Amino acid sequence: MSSPASGSGLMFRNPALAVVLIIVIGGLLRLVFGASLGLGIDESYMVASGRVLHLGYFDHPPASWWLTWGASRLFGSEAPLAVRLPFIVLFALSTWLIYRLTAALYDAAAGVAAALILNLVPVLGVTSGTWVLPDGPLCAALLGAALCLVHALEARRPASYGWWLMTGLLSGLALFSKYTAGAVIAGAVIYLATSSRHRRWLLRPEPYLAALVALAVFSPVLVWNAGNGWASLAFQGGRAAAARLNLLGPVRTLAGEALYVLPWIWLPLVIVAARATLRGPSEWRGWLLVCLGLPLVVVFPVIALWSNRQILFHWAAPGYLMLIPLLAEAVARRLVAGNRLTRLWLRGTVVFVVAVVIAFSMLVRFNPLPSLWTKEGPLRQLAYDGTDWTGLPAALGGIGLPPGPDMLAAGVNWRDCGKIDYGLGGRTPFICLSQDARQFGFRGPGPADYLGRDVVIVLRAGDLGRLAVLARNFKSLEDRGTIRFPVNGATDIDLHVFIGHDLLAWP
Repeated sequence: MSSPASGSGLMFRNPALAVVLIIVIGGLLRLVFGASLGLGIDESYMVASGRVLHLGYFDHPPASWWLTWGASRLFGSEAPLAVRLPFIVLFALSTWLIYRLTAALYDAAAGVAAALILNLVPVLGVTSGTWVLPDGPLCAALLGAALCLVHALEARRPASYGWWLMTGLLSGLALFSKYTAGAVIAGAVIYLATSSRHRRWLLRPEPYLAALVALAVFSPVLVWNAGNGWASLAFQGGRAAAARLNLLGPVRTLAGEALYVLPWIWLPLVIVAARATLRGPSEWRGWLLVCLGLPLVVVFPVIALWSNRQILFHWAAPGYLMLIPLLAEAVARRLVAGNRLTRLWLRGTVVFVVAVVIAFSMLVRFNPLPSLWTKEGPLRQLAYDGTDWTGLPAALGGIGLPPGPDMLAAGVNWRDCGKIDYGLGGRTPFICLSQDARQFGFRGPGPADYLGRDVVIVLRAGDLGRLAVLARNFKSLEDRGTIRFPVNGATDIDLHVFIGHDLLAWP
């Protein structure tokens, strides 16, 4: 008779090769997925507004912006796959890192399970692993920092200095990717303060040297903020501002997070985290993962109790990332024991995620059901938001306004501005005529440099109500009619075009 372990196949016979196969197959699926979809709203905005390098940016720290800027210049293109490629490569690295982290805490079989589960969580394995978002470099840096921290905690001098310095470097890179890394770093401090096994490190210099390294890596962001009225930190901090009590806010937030993680993965994650929390510091591996992951998982439902800002469900994803090794250890243990339900759960999730990704990619790429895109609803909204407006230059040329360096173009909200500016390809000067211009308000010449210019203003139908406000900023507005161009080969987008003559003032 074969042992349970031998019946579990490659996962246990050759763990490293199993992870390599997960990376290769997952990477190929992400390449197909990344090539099938145009850039989303956030992606278009980041690519377009990030064409000028800065030490900091309004929405997030620089890592993802710099990656996008570098990729577009390396490949000589802003095509979706070109700018997404660094994020696909980084997720391959994240897959290997979570394998090594989990193997260091538990064993290689659990490491393989962690690599597979990571790839199956949609908010991590699909969006963060493919799209132009700060979460891609954030996840890779956090996993690298956690792996180094595990080695640092058990290291002896002089090797301990190297592990702690690498922990600080990668923690700094995580902060350089997204501010929410601070919650995970705070969790590491909580662990050191509560762990009898590792509390001694607080009396040694290595953790404080690591903190200085992290601060040094993050310092360009502080320099940029200091020179720009602390705009980015104030914007992100303002999301937690109190407005009114909302008892359903936490429920909605947790339900959304469960949907993004997949409910049948989210619930086991919560269960293993609860068990590790109840065991407390006595089982240091589980307690470390709980300390790293739970602060970020808990903070957003708590903020949702009072915040009047929308809590986006993917914000807590790095917290769940830190809990995956806990679930992976439990899954691997059950697989070794020959648990058929666990094997069915894992295989069913693989089939479900792969099938949905392939079907969605084919639906968008080859458009076999065009009627779905012509009806009002989520798919039509995706046609607007998830497709590139590359037909915009030709449509403008058709009404005698060919884009070029002599034209000054504009939109009236940051979401459409990203689409418009990306569609124009960076060959036309562009401004965002909005009080909420986000990074568009920081990337180039100031408002005074454009006063007196004529501006080609592109509007969606829903923004026509802003014309009365826009009219105050120009001597006159000239209606140049409506332009139409296809998106996704199934539906058309209609945009209204005006020329604002003689810009008098900024909105």
